Formats: sequence, structure tokens, C-alpha cells
Amino acid sequence: MGRIFDLDSPVMNFLNKMADLIGLNLLAAICCIPIFTIGASMTALHYVALKIVRNEEGYIVKGFFKSFKENFKQATIIWLILLAVMFILLGDLIIFIYSGINFPSWLKIVLLVAAILIVFATMHVFPLLSRFENSVKNTYKNSLLMGILAFPKTILMMVCWVIPVAIAIFLPQLMPVVFCFGISGPAVLCAMLYNGTFKRFEPQEEEEADEWFIEEEETQEGTETGVMQENDGIE
Repeated sequence: MGRIFDLDSPVMNFLNKMADLIGLNLLAAICCIPIFTIGASMTALHYVALKIVRNEEGYIVKGFFKSFKENFKQATIIWLILLAVMFILLGDLIIFIYSGINFPSWLKIVLLVAAILIVFATMHVFPLLSRFENSVKNTYKNSLLMGILAFPKTILMMVCWVIPVAIAIFLPQLMPVVFCFGISGPAVLCAMLYNGTFKRFEPQEEEEADEWFIEEEETQEGTETGVMQENDGIE
């Protein structure tokens, strides 16, 4: 019975994970309160979420604010652009519904396609920013491409973010669960989905790279030595 509560037991590991998720959820929610910091908060959220999925989490608070600080500028720019686009689309939707004007069908289709593309790009934009260094333009571009290429996973990621909203609306008695895991839970589930995709674009581990560099350096030294010996023979 005592082994259940050992620090390395599955039960304690599970409880530690739950505590990390609750703490991460609280951090992300607080840092989203100033609207303009939502982008940096979501980037830091995904940074820690991927660490949790890979069992590399370490200190949640330290990792969160490390990413928050490092990506604040780009994340804020990306978020403000996204927010502006969302307001434009929302304004267009309100006009379509309440203006009483009969707009052509093709215009409605264009608006719908634009909204879908934005959602697809949004699903990966902050995870990408949290993991890869790139320009704002290329981050958006890569996010859109990844959303399209990993279409089934992108749909599942969208579902993950819809679930807490659906619970809050239709099952208000479960609001404590949303309060504890409504942000961090979907982020970790999404990280499980894009983890494999990200690994294909990440560089090799530093140790492997160091070993390769040492082997290459030794090969180069051997080649140079051979040349020198050959030259000595000529002389």
C-alpha cells in the first residue's frame, strides 16, 4: 500500500501531472487577462504542454515565463493580426445577417473559405512559434500548410478546443473541471497530436550532433595527416 504513494509510483506521477496541468491552466488564464498578451500566453502554454507530453516539463512556472518572455514580441504581433482579421470577419458576418441585403452566393463562399483557412492556420501558429524560430510571415505560412497537410489532426485539435466551451454551455455543473483544465487540457491533447509532426522538422539531439561533429573532425584530421605524410614522402 505504501508503494502507491512512492514519489516514482504511477499514482504519484499522475497526481503530479494533474497538479502541473492545473498550475499551467491558472498561469495561462491569468496571462490572458490583458487581451494583448493572449498571443504570448498561448505560445508559452504550448511550449510547456509539449514539454509535458515529452516528459521534459521541469519547472512549469519557469518554463512558461521563459517562453512568454522570449516570444512576446512575435506572439503579440501574430495575435494582433489575428484579432484584426477576426473582427473584420465578424463584421462581415453581422452585415450579411442583419443588413437585409441579398449578397451573392460567391461572396458568402469566399468569406467561409477565408474563415476556414484562418482557423486552420491558427491551430498551429502558436505551437510553431513556441518551438521554431521564424519570421511572422513564415510562421503563419507554415502553420497554414501544416494545418492542411495534417488535416485529420487539425480537425481533432479544433475539437479539443471546442470541448471545454461545450461543457461550459451544456454541462455547467462540470465548470470546476473547465476551471482546472479548460485551457491546459486542450493544449496538452493538441501537443499529443502535433508532437510527431514537429519531430520530423526538429534538428537532431545535441548529443547526436556533437558525436557527428567529433567523428567528422577526426576524419578531417586523418585526411590532413595523410596529405602531410604524402607530401613528406615527396619531399
